[in-house]
Amino acid sequence: MEFQQVVNGRRMVRNYSDEPVDPHVVDRILTNALHAPSAGFSQGWAFLLLDTTEDVQRFWAATTPDDNEDEPDSWLRGMQSAPVVVVPLACKQAYLDRYAEPDKGWTDKDEDRWPVPYWDIDTGMAALLMLQTVTDEGLGACFFGIPKPQREAFRSEFAVPETYSPIGAISIGHRAPDTLSPSLKRGRTPLSDVVHRGTW
Repeated sequence: MEFQQVVNGRRMVRNYSDEPVDPHVVDRILTNALHAPSAGFSQGWAFLLLDTTEDVQRFWAATTPDDNEDEPDSWLRGMQSAPVVVVPLACKQAYLDRYAEPDKGWTDKDEDRWPVPYWDIDTGMAALLMLQTVTDEGLGACFFGIPKPQREAFRSEFAVPETYSPIGAISIGHRAPDTLSPSLKRGRTPLSDVVHRGTW
């Protein structure tokens, strides 16, 4: 697929068929994520791969709010049909440690030196490369958040170290008939509204 087709064709998919995803394709998705930009080449990311029915069910059990347990809505039912879930996790400590090395020299490891949390940004860019690779493979994916009240249950269920924080999760699978998000009715913001040439 041409790159522009990948960009234009990528969208959030919220319903999946029961067809399994080729493990080699999953490996390509994850490998491409490693090519994301990384401040100081810190690479302070990790990816929790859940690609068995049991592990995917454990994920949804740990991350679904209590008020959705009895009767999941159509969004949740569709998302739970994905055969693969990847959770990108960011490690702030990897960045603080990397920039305390001799070639960087921030030996105090002061988080206030960072203008923005690059650990989250870089991991987000890795997630985007996954989404683009999914599209290139003709599959569907959706990036979504893990609710704050469920984060500790998620962390406990999968023994995630305290130094790693999930920035969200990505469902992956073969597309099934899906309902487009009503938010799309807002339309894409014109380039002229978001680009400020030379000055605001």
